Amino acid sequence: MDAERWQRLSPLLDVLLELDPEARAQQLEILRADDPETARELEKLLALEEEGDDFIDQPLVDKPGQLKPGIRIGPYQLESLLGEGGMGMVWLASRADGLYQRRVALKLLRPGLADPNLRLRFTREREILARLGHPNIARLLDAGIGSEGQPYLALEYVEGVSITDYCQANNIGLEERLKLFLQICEAVSHAHANLIVHRDLKPSNILVTPGGDVRLLDFGIAKLLDDPEPAPVHARTEVRAFTLHYAAPEQVRGELVTTMTDVYSLGVVLYELIADTKPYRLRRQTDAEWEQAILAVEPLKPSVATLRTTDGSRSRCPDARRNARKLVGDLDNIALKALQKLPEHRYPSVEALSQDLRRHLEGRPVQARPQSVGYHLQKYLVRHRWALAGGGLAATVLIAALGMSLWQGRQAMREAARAQAMQDFVIGLFDNAGASQQGSTFDARELLAAGERRGERELATQPLAQAELLGVIARLRLGLGDYHESLALLEKQARVLSIADDAPDSLRLQASTQHGRVLRLLGRSRQCVQAMATMEARLAALQSRLPLAVAEFQSQNGRCRADAGEKQVARQMFDRSLTIRRNLKDEAGVAENLRDLAQLDVELGNADAGVRGYRAALAHLQAHGYARHPLAVEIQRSLALLYRNRGETDAALASFQRARELAEDIHGPRHPLTQALRRHIAAVQVDLGQLVEADAELRRLHAMTLESLGPNHRDAASSWNSMGIIAWERGDNDTAVRDVARAVAIWRANESLQILPGGLFNYGMVLHSAGRYDEALAALEESRQMRVSTIGASHALIGETDRMIGEVLASQGDLQGATERFDRAVRLTRVGFGPDHPRTWFAELSMARHLIRLGRPQDALAPLEALTRHDGSGSEAPKLRWLARAYQAEARCRMGEKDRARRELDALTGELRHALPDGGIIPREVADLRAACR
Repeated sequence: MDAERWQRLSPLLDVLLELDPEARAQQLEILRADDPETARELEKLLALEEEGDDFIDQPLVDKPGQLKPGIRIGPYQLESLLGEGGMGMVWLASRADGLYQRRVALKLLRPGLADPNLRLRFTREREILARLGHPNIARLLDAGIGSEGQPYLALEYVEGVSITDYCQANNIGLEERLKLFLQICEAVSHAHANLIVHRDLKPSNILVTPGGDVRLLDFGIAKLLDDPEPAPVHARTEVRAFTLHYAAPEQVRGELVTTMTDVYSLGVVLYELIADTKPYRLRRQTDAEWEQAILAVEPLKPSVATLRTTDGSRSRCPDARRNARKLVGDLDNIALKALQKLPEHRYPSVEALSQDLRRHLEGRPVQARPQSVGYHLQKYLVRHRWALAGGGLAATVLIAALGMSLWQGRQAMREAARAQAMQDFVIGLFDNAGASQQGSTFDARELLAAGERRGERELATQPLAQAELLGVIARLRLGLGDYHESLALLEKQARVLSIADDAPDSLRLQASTQHGRVLRLLGRSRQCVQAMATMEARLAALQSRLPLAVAEFQSQNGRCRADAGEKQVARQMFDRSLTIRRNLKDEAGVAENLRDLAQLDVELGNADAGVRGYRAALAHLQAHGYARHPLAVEIQRSLALLYRNRGETDAALASFQRARELAEDIHGPRHPLTQALRRHIAAVQVDLGQLVEADAELRRLHAMTLESLGPNHRDAASSWNSMGIIAWERGDNDTAVRDVARAVAIWRANESLQILPGGLFNYGMVLHSAGRYDEALAALEESRQMRVSTIGASHALIGETDRMIGEVLASQGDLQGATERFDRAVRLTRVGFGPDHPRTWFAELSMARHLIRLGRPQDALAPLEALTRHDGSGSEAPKLRWLARAYQAEARCRMGEKDRARRELDALTGELRHALPDGGIIPREVADLRAACR
């Protein structure tokens, strides 16, 4: 049945269901005489209601279930029932596994729920909440499935009451009510920015805490604008998921839902807050009456409605009359504009609605009425009545007032136009993509390119809207890993803003922050510092108005400074950002800066402080309900990389696996970040000698990367590099050189200057194994030069590069040059990494073996003996001990103790056969030494 037909039948069905059987039959006979087809359809619907499997009375569950206080669902113990509906129930619960103490609102599907649509909706709510992080939205803390297959969502427990009850119980005045409503708008606007429409905004889903903070709840039927909702598997459970009293006309008609649907529902909530009544006065409170009113009846002005009693007569209460006077004009017009029947006649966005309310609170002209000269002038006179009291300069002041008011009106119109452009872009772009792709998954890059072209066509006369759209597309491009395309968009945005004198500071600050971010990700740290210098000079003046934006700018600038070698300046910036975010209770931002400071400690060589910092950042996210925040994935990855660099393989593998599981839950299995984490895990498998398993996984990932991102993407380069290292481990030097060369070429073409030095190091290493010494030396020297330019000549990583250069020089016969490089490598790694770091061990190992090359095998025995007894943990420690034992045997062979040397090498070969069944470079080197000791 289509939406138009249901619209006609629904009110008739409501009437018939209220009649007794005899009256119902008579009414059907009358209807049958006029419209037999309609009568037959109504009879079918009534028959469904009376049958045993009818959809009206049919339970949504197969069995009622026996949930009660004290029962455990996953790690949570139920305490008391907070509420329930057709889909499920919400319990107050507490964490009962001892990890930490916290009370949560535990949302459950009814036990035994049979309908797959409701399970799908429950899953979608989890996905939607994972995308949202806003102080006015109740946070998703955890999700899972209980021991009996019961899905659950653990949400932030909000101790509060509905916004209407709060206002009435606390006698909240009009201005404070509007400020509470603006908090709702901020939450809904955040959801819309993440392409999510709530679809069920109503007072019971908007709670206010005792401290006056608003929390938006229940995204159970929200719609993802970028994910067309699947057709219902069982249509009976899809009859109505929204609350009728707050539904927009398009919802009642069963039409497409957009962000302007939420604007309408917010209009109903606003109306109820300011007038203490709903927009429509009905004779009978039936669904049919409500649908008719929503579709066809114009609501009373709030100022008129507040003067009406429940029976429709005029109120004589003085308070009602005083309140009505406050509503006349602006607030009447704002509420009625939000409640327009046609979406295109409403506010184009929640942002535009909230801007109009702020204008009203500030005494400025609002957009919800004709922009007459008299109206603007009246507003100006009210705002500046004391300045005009002198009267002597009245004519001059009035002329100036008129000019200023008209300018302010145009400025307001520009803001609304910008909001309209943003709205049209997001909704129209996704609508067009869906139509053109005929139900297939559209390519995100094609979509964004189309958006850029559309913006150039349609926003040529609206530079601020164009600048904002360029920033949006640039951020989305960045999320796809398209760094150069993002940079080009941001440079275009900068050109637009350079000729727009009236661009708001918020837009300029955001643009500068994003520009710096992309330059840093491209490895252009110096350019990043220069690009952010202009706005840096203005931060002090902007901090009071735009504190969060200033904190984000400081954080990004600090990362650029750190990459450029200005570590102490970076620390000061991170500390300033951290202070702002702590004061504003931006808990995710606090964790981000704790991560920044930890990373800075790592870069300064204080790995222990780095571990503590990363753990503190994760603990902060956990303590404030952000355990499933995307930032947690990044911090876990950083911690895992640090563990791997320290040779703590087990800890690294555990952290990488936690990060991957979280990334899959938040982003999905095919997201580039999830795939990158799988590559990291494969790299650890290589460390552990699991070459076959790692190679198979990397080839699967490589195929996915080529399919989704293409052969020239930086992630494709990472795949080539990883496969090349495995080929090198397995002794296939030609393949190793070819694959790593491909990776280096892609990184070089993409100007991935952060990754390229490491790629060149690997390229030099595999070229050395292939006997191509001159090429190896050139690659390693280029890697060293790039690292010196960014981290300085005394950094420990320079020592690591010098060690590899020393190996190449030794192979070329330049023993003196090799000695100098090995000596520098030992000194730099000992100071930078510390004496117990794997890279320090291997620098010492290279130096000890070099003594054998220099004809001093007896001098090599003592340091090699010390290294064989090293008690370090992780995957690198056994490699160190194996190689030290092999070189000890080599030294003894050079000293003439050949039988002992061969016995030691044979014993080591047997041990390696068991420890590294897939082989690798160490077993091959031991075999070469055994063959040479004759």
